[in-house]
Amino acid sequence: MLISVPATSANLGPGFDTLGLAIDLRNEIIIKPSQFLSVSTKGEGAENLKIRKNTLFLNIFNENYRRLTHKEPLFRFEFMNRIPISRGLGSSSAVIVGSITAAYFAAGIKYNKREILNRALRYENHPDNITPAVMGGFNVACVEGNRVYSKKRRLPDYLRAVLVVPDRTISTARSRNVLPKIYKKEETVYSLSRAAFMTGLFMSESWDLLRIASKDKLHQNRRMKMMPELFEVQRLALKHGALMSTLSGSGSTFFSLCYADDAQKITNVLQENFPHFRVFNKALDNYGATAKR
Repeated sequence: MLISVPATSANLGPGFDTLGLAIDLRNEIIIKPSQFLSVSTKGEGAENLKIRKNTLFLNIFNENYRRLTHKEPLFRFEFMNRIPISRGLGSSSAVIVGSITAAYFAAGIKYNKREILNRALRYENHPDNITPAVMGGFNVACVEGNRVYSKKRRLPDYLRAVLVVPDRTISTARSRNVLPKIYKKEETVYSLSRAAFMTGLFMSESWDLLRIASKDKLHQNRRMKMMPELFEVQRLALKHGALMSTLSGSGSTFFSLCYADDAQKITNVLQENFPHFRVFNKALDNYGATAKR
Protein backbone atom coordinates (compact mmCIF):
# COMPACT_ATOMS: atom_id res chain seq x y z
CA MET A 1 0.00 0.00 0.00
CA LEU A 2 1.21 3.49 -0.83
CA ILE A 3 -0.19 6.43 1.14
CA SER A 4 0.72 9.94 -0.03
CA VAL A 5 -0.11 13.29 1.64
CA PRO A 6 0.78 16.81 0.40
CA ALA A 7 2.34 19.71 2.23
CA THR A 8 0.02 22.60 3.02
CA SER A 9 0.25 26.33 3.55
CA ALA A 10 -2.28 27.68 6.03
CA ASN A 11 -3.63 31.09 7.04
CA LEU A 12 -2.48 32.69 3.74
CA GLY A 13 -2.21 36.01 5.54
CA PRO A 14 -5.59 37.04 6.96
CA GLY A 15 -7.31 33.63 6.91
CA PHE A 16 -6.23 32.75 10.44
CA ASP A 17 -7.02 29.06 11.18
CA THR A 18 -9.47 29.09 8.24
CA LEU A 19 -7.79 29.24 4.81
CA GLY A 20 -5.23 26.84 3.36
CA LEU A 21 -4.03 25.20 0.17
CA ALA A 22 -2.10 22.08 -0.81
CA ILE A 23 1.36 21.95 -2.39
CA ASP A 24 2.84 19.12 -4.45
CA LEU A 25 5.53 18.28 -1.91
CA ARG A 26 4.50 14.88 -0.59
CA ASN A 27 5.27 12.51 2.24
CA GLU A 28 4.88 8.88 1.19
CA ILE A 29 4.36 5.79 3.31
CA ILE A 30 4.69 2.25 1.98
CA ILE A 31 2.90 -0.31 4.16
CA LYS A 32 3.53 -4.04 3.87
CA PRO A 33 2.12 -7.00 5.82
CA SER A 34 4.63 -8.30 8.35
CA GLN A 35 4.91 -10.75 11.22
CA PHE A 36 6.05 -7.93 13.49
CA LEU A 37 6.18 -4.13 13.55
CA SER A 38 9.12 -2.57 11.74
CA VAL A 39 9.83 1.00 10.65
CA SER A 40 12.31 2.67 8.30
CA THR A 41 12.46 6.40 7.68
CA LYS A 42 14.24 8.41 4.99
CA GLY A 43 14.28 12.10 4.17
CA GLU A 44 13.33 15.01 6.43
CA GLY A 45 14.02 14.34 10.11
CA ALA A 46 15.48 10.88 9.54
CA GLU A 47 18.47 11.78 11.72
CA ASN A 48 16.17 12.58 14.66
CA LEU A 49 15.43 9.47 16.73
CA LYS A 50 11.95 10.61 17.77
CA ILE A 51 10.95 11.45 14.20
CA ARG A 52 12.63 8.35 12.81
CA LYS A 53 10.38 6.19 14.98
CA ASN A 54 7.27 8.01 13.64
CA THR A 55 5.55 7.56 16.99
CA LEU A 56 2.68 9.96 16.24
CA PHE A 57 1.85 8.19 12.97
CA LEU A 58 2.01 4.74 14.52
CA ASN A 59 -0.08 5.68 17.58
CA ILE A 60 -2.87 7.15 15.46
CA PHE A 61 -2.69 4.33 12.89
CA ASN A 62 -2.82 1.63 15.57
CA GLU A 63 -5.69 3.30 17.41
CA ASN A 64 -7.80 3.58 14.26
CA TYR A 65 -6.86 0.18 12.82
CA ARG A 66 -7.88 -1.53 16.07
CA ARG A 67 -11.13 0.47 16.16
CA LEU A 68 -11.98 -0.57 12.60
CA THR A 69 -10.89 -4.22 12.67
CA HIS A 70 -10.58 -5.28 16.33
CA LYS A 71 -7.26 -6.81 15.28
CA GLU A 72 -3.66 -6.12 16.17
CA PRO A 73 -1.78 -4.25 13.40
CA LEU A 74 1.23 -6.16 12.06
CA PHE A 75 2.91 -4.16 9.30
CA ARG A 76 6.19 -2.82 8.03
CA PHE A 77 6.17 0.95 7.47
CA GLU A 78 8.60 2.65 5.09
CA PHE A 79 8.46 6.45 5.39
CA MET A 80 9.78 8.92 2.85
CA ASN A 81 9.50 12.38 4.43
CA ARG A 82 9.74 15.29 2.00
CA ILE A 83 7.82 17.94 3.96
CA PRO A 84 10.20 20.05 6.11
CA ILE A 85 9.41 19.48 9.79
CA SER A 86 8.24 22.27 12.11
CA ARG A 87 8.48 24.86 9.35
CA GLY A 88 4.80 25.78 8.84
CA LEU A 89 4.16 23.42 5.91
CA GLY A 90 1.73 21.10 7.65
CA SER A 91 4.12 18.27 8.51
CA SER A 92 2.08 17.32 11.59
CA SER A 93 -1.19 17.46 9.68
CA ALA A 94 0.32 15.25 6.98
CA VAL A 95 1.20 12.67 9.65
CA ILE A 96 -2.31 12.79 11.13
CA VAL A 97 -4.12 12.62 7.80
CA GLY A 98 -1.75 9.97 6.44
CA SER A 99 -2.11 7.70 9.47
CA ILE A 100 -5.92 7.80 9.43
CA THR A 101 -6.09 7.27 5.68
CA ALA A 102 -3.66 4.36 6.01
CA ALA A 103 -5.68 2.76 8.81
CA TYR A 104 -8.90 2.78 6.79
CA PHE A 105 -7.15 1.55 3.65
CA ALA A 106 -5.22 -1.21 5.46
CA ALA A 107 -8.43 -2.32 7.17
CA GLY A 108 -10.20 -2.57 3.83
CA ILE A 109 -12.90 -0.17 4.99
CA LYS A 110 -14.56 2.06 2.41
CA TYR A 111 -14.32 5.71 3.37
CA ASN A 112 -14.86 9.18 1.97
CA LYS A 113 -12.60 12.15 2.46
CA ARG A 114 -15.08 13.95 4.69
CA GLU A 115 -14.90 11.04 7.11
CA ILE A 116 -11.09 11.20 7.17
CA LEU A 117 -11.21 14.97 7.70
CA ASN A 118 -13.62 14.79 10.64
CA ARG A 119 -11.59 12.02 12.20
CA ALA A 120 -8.41 14.14 11.79
CA LEU A 121 -10.09 16.95 13.72
CA ARG A 122 -9.85 14.79 16.85
CA TYR A 123 -6.06 15.13 16.69
CA GLU A 124 -5.71 18.64 15.18
CA ASN A 125 -8.36 21.15 16.21
CA HIS A 126 -7.59 23.75 13.53
CA PRO A 127 -8.99 22.94 10.06
CA ASP A 128 -6.71 25.18 7.97
CA ASN A 129 -3.99 22.53 7.47
CA ILE A 130 -5.86 19.24 7.74
CA THR A 131 -8.51 20.27 5.20
CA PRO A 132 -6.20 20.86 2.21
CA ALA A 133 -4.11 17.86 3.30
CA VAL A 134 -7.19 15.68 2.87
CA MET A 135 -8.94 17.46 0.00
CA GLY A 136 -6.18 19.14 -2.02
CA GLY A 137 -6.66 22.52 -3.69
CA PHE A 138 -7.60 25.77 -1.97
CA ASN A 139 -9.96 25.39 0.99
CA VAL A 140 -11.98 27.62 3.26
CA ALA A 141 -13.05 25.75 6.39
CA CYS A 142 -14.76 26.17 9.74
CA VAL A 143 -15.63 23.89 12.65
CA GLU A 144 -19.14 23.43 14.01
CA GLY A 145 -20.22 20.69 16.39
CA ASN A 146 -16.98 18.70 16.09
CA ARG A 147 -17.26 18.62 12.29
CA VAL A 148 -15.34 20.44 9.59
CA TYR A 149 -17.39 22.31 7.02
CA SER A 150 -15.38 23.34 3.99
CA LYS A 151 -15.41 24.36 0.36
CA LYS A 152 -12.68 23.50 -2.12
CA ARG A 153 -11.50 25.19 -5.30
CA ARG A 154 -9.17 23.40 -7.68
CA LEU A 155 -6.01 25.34 -8.46
CA PRO A 156 -4.91 25.86 -12.09
CA ASP A 157 -1.69 24.49 -13.52
CA TYR A 158 -0.45 27.97 -14.46
CA LEU A 159 0.11 28.84 -10.78
CA ARG A 160 3.06 27.68 -8.68
CA ALA A 161 4.32 27.99 -5.12
CA VAL A 162 7.74 29.32 -4.19
CA LEU A 163 8.68 28.29 -0.65
CA VAL A 164 11.48 29.83 1.39
CA VAL A 165 12.35 27.43 4.20
CA PRO A 166 14.63 29.00 6.86
CA ASP A 167 17.34 27.06 8.63
CA ARG A 168 15.56 27.38 11.98
CA THR A 169 12.06 26.96 13.33
CA ILE A 170 9.40 29.15 14.86
CA SER A 171 7.51 26.89 17.25
CA THR A 172 3.71 27.00 17.05
CA ALA A 173 3.48 27.43 20.82
CA ARG A 174 5.92 30.35 20.82
CA SER A 175 4.28 31.95 17.80
CA ARG A 176 0.90 31.87 19.51
CA ASN A 177 2.36 33.41 22.66
CA VAL A 178 3.35 36.56 20.76
CA LEU A 179 -0.27 37.19 19.81
CA PRO A 180 -2.36 39.52 21.98
CA LYS A 181 -5.25 38.26 24.10
CA ILE A 182 -7.42 41.14 22.88
CA TYR A 183 -7.52 42.71 19.41
CA LYS A 184 -8.73 46.12 18.37
CA LYS A 185 -11.96 46.16 16.41
CA GLU A 186 -10.18 47.85 13.50
CA GLU A 187 -7.57 45.07 13.31
CA THR A 188 -10.24 42.39 13.34
CA VAL A 189 -12.33 44.02 10.63
CA TYR A 190 -9.23 44.67 8.51
CA SER A 191 -8.24 40.99 8.45
CA LEU A 192 -11.80 39.64 8.32
CA SER A 193 -12.56 41.73 5.24
CA ARG A 194 -9.42 40.53 3.48
CA ALA A 195 -9.99 36.87 4.34
CA ALA A 196 -13.47 37.12 2.83
CA PHE A 197 -12.09 38.99 -0.19
CA MET A 198 -9.33 36.41 -0.68
CA THR A 199 -11.85 33.57 -0.63
CA GLY A 200 -13.82 35.31 -3.37
CA LEU A 201 -10.67 35.84 -5.42
CA PHE A 202 -9.65 32.18 -5.27
CA MET A 203 -13.15 31.01 -6.10
CA SER A 204 -13.35 33.36 -9.10
CA GLU A 205 -9.67 32.99 -10.12
CA SER A 206 -9.06 36.75 -9.83
CA TRP A 207 -5.38 36.41 -9.00
CA ASP A 208 -4.19 39.95 -9.67
CA LEU A 209 -5.94 41.31 -6.57
CA LEU A 210 -4.38 38.84 -4.15
CA ARG A 211 -1.69 41.32 -3.11
CA ILE A 212 -4.41 43.43 -1.48
CA ALA A 213 -6.36 40.49 -0.07
CA SER A 214 -3.34 38.82 1.55
CA LYS A 215 -2.60 41.63 3.99
CA ASP A 216 -3.20 40.91 7.67
CA LYS A 217 -3.21 42.63 11.07
CA LEU A 218 -3.95 39.69 13.38
CA HIS A 219 -0.85 37.53 13.45
CA GLN A 220 1.53 37.73 10.50
CA ASN A 221 3.73 40.75 11.26
CA ARG A 222 3.86 39.88 14.95
CA ARG A 223 5.22 36.43 14.13
CA MET A 224 7.59 37.65 11.43
CA LYS A 225 9.31 39.89 13.99
CA MET A 226 10.71 36.71 15.55
CA MET A 227 12.67 36.21 12.30
CA PRO A 228 13.10 39.69 10.75
CA GLU A 229 14.70 38.35 7.53
CA LEU A 230 11.20 37.28 6.50
CA PHE A 231 10.20 40.89 5.84
CA GLU A 232 12.90 41.04 3.16
CA VAL A 233 11.81 37.67 1.75
CA GLN A 234 8.31 39.05 1.36
CA ARG A 235 9.49 42.33 -0.17
CA LEU A 236 11.69 40.64 -2.76
CA ALA A 237 9.03 38.09 -3.71
CA LEU A 238 6.42 40.78 -4.31
CA LYS A 239 8.91 43.03 -6.12
CA HIS A 240 9.75 40.26 -8.61
CA GLY A 241 6.21 39.25 -9.46
CA ALA A 242 4.63 37.17 -6.68
CA LEU A 243 0.85 37.47 -6.61
CA MET A 244 0.92 37.17 -2.82
CA SER A 245 3.58 36.38 -0.24
CA THR A 246 2.61 35.24 3.25
CA LEU A 247 3.91 33.46 6.31
CA SER A 248 3.11 29.76 5.92
CA GLY A 249 1.12 28.65 8.93
CA SER A 250 2.92 29.97 12.00
CA GLY A 251 6.27 29.94 10.14
CA SER A 252 9.08 29.87 9.64
CA THR A 253 8.50 29.07 5.94
CA PHE A 254 7.38 31.88 3.66
CA PHE A 255 4.92 31.01 0.88
CA SER A 256 4.62 32.94 -2.38
CA LEU A 257 2.00 32.25 -5.03
CA CYS A 258 2.96 33.21 -8.56
CA TYR A 259 2.35 32.54 -12.22
CA ALA A 260 4.39 29.63 -13.55
CA ASP A 261 6.23 31.97 -15.93
CA ASP A 262 7.55 33.99 -12.97
CA ALA A 263 8.33 31.12 -10.60
CA GLN A 264 11.94 30.43 -11.57
CA LYS A 265 12.89 34.10 -11.56
CA ILE A 266 11.46 34.53 -8.06
CA THR A 267 13.15 31.32 -6.93
CA ASN A 268 16.54 32.49 -8.22
CA VAL A 269 16.27 35.92 -6.60
CA LEU A 270 15.33 34.46 -3.22
CA GLN A 271 18.03 31.79 -3.33
CA GLU A 272 20.68 34.36 -4.24
CA ASN A 273 19.66 36.66 -1.39
CA PHE A 274 19.15 33.91 1.20
CA PRO A 275 21.78 31.25 0.43
CA HIS A 276 21.45 29.75 3.92
CA PHE A 277 17.73 29.07 3.39
CA ARG A 278 16.21 26.38 1.17
CA VAL A 279 14.00 27.57 -1.69
CA PHE A 280 11.51 25.27 -3.43
CA ASN A 281 9.67 25.92 -6.70
CA LYS A 282 6.69 23.57 -6.54
CA ALA A 283 3.42 22.87 -8.32
CA LEU A 284 0.18 23.10 -6.38
CA ASP A 285 -1.80 19.98 -5.51
CA ASN A 286 -5.47 19.26 -6.21
CA TYR A 287 -5.70 15.67 -4.96
CA GLY A 288 -4.93 15.72 -1.26
CA ALA A 289 -4.32 12.44 0.54
CA THR A 290 -4.24 9.39 -1.73
CA ALA A 291 -4.02 5.65 -1.17
CA LYS A 292 -3.38 2.85 -3.64
CA ARG A 293 -2.12 -0.73 -3.82
